[in-house]
Amino acid sequence: MTARATVYDIAGLHLEQAGTSGPLVLCLHGIGSSSAAFSPQLQALAADFKIVAWDAPGYAKSADPEGQLNLDDYADTAAAVIRAHSSPTHGSRAHVLGVSWGGVIALRLATRHPDLIASLTMADSTPGSGTTPEKAAGMRARVAELAKLGPRAFAEQRGPRLVSAGAPNELLRRVVDTMADSIRLPGYGHAAESMATTDLRGELARVTAPTLVLCGDQDRVTGPEASQVLAGGLRKTAYVIVKDAGHLANQEQPEHFNAWLLSHLHIVTNSRTSKG
Repeated sequence: MTARATVYDIAGLHLEQAGTSGPLVLCLHGIGSSSAAFSPQLQALAADFKIVAWDAPGYAKSADPEGQLNLDDYADTAAAVIRAHSSPTHGSRAHVLGVSWGGVIALRLATRHPDLIASLTMADSTPGSGTTPEKAAGMRARVAELAKLGPRAFAEQRGPRLVSAGAPNELLRRVVDTMADSIRLPGYGHAAESMATTDLRGELARVTAPTLVLCGDQDRVTGPEASQVLAGGLRKTAYVIVKDAGHLANQEQPEHFNAWLLSHLHIVTNSRTSKG
């Protein structure tokens, strides 16, 4: 048996950026999305923070990985992005915002590289799909669906579940278009397998960074229950329900979401500044 030697070169990553000064905020999207999902956050945070949102390896405009990536690989790639974009003025730590799968990566990043994390924000996320055999099987089944249907039909089938029943048609179209333009194999398959093999419930207590957990009250994908597991297991956490939002609360209710996010970031930043 040969040893795994998959290393993803961050030169192949496509990054969307906003703001040129201030503490670094790294945004990690969900399994069916890309950096485009963070457009409302890039606009809202740019005045006070340097925002970097990735297209994950094998997604949208980022290069395909040469081999299978697991959750550690995604976390290590995110750590490399933080190191590449940190500044002497604001230090080597980043505030990390993860939506759904991006939140799972953020949690593993926080346990593997705690020295790089100033704070976490977990949005509509989960400890992983490996918490039950049924969830793991469901996650793996998506890969066969994508191979059968293709990105556009797959996105049209899954898109409506990602927003609330009352979401505007314009938002639903944008969500479907973003997914169709972002996902492909093998990248989606690697991401799905990283979720199917992951159960982070036993690692939550090891996360030392202050964490904001948010969830849409109408999230039909991971649901408030999964966010409650995160909030209950983390050591320094605040838990917020975002009203009138589905799984993509950051896109469906951006004003409310951004208000909580900015409050969290400013509290953490000011606290670190006052300490020294």
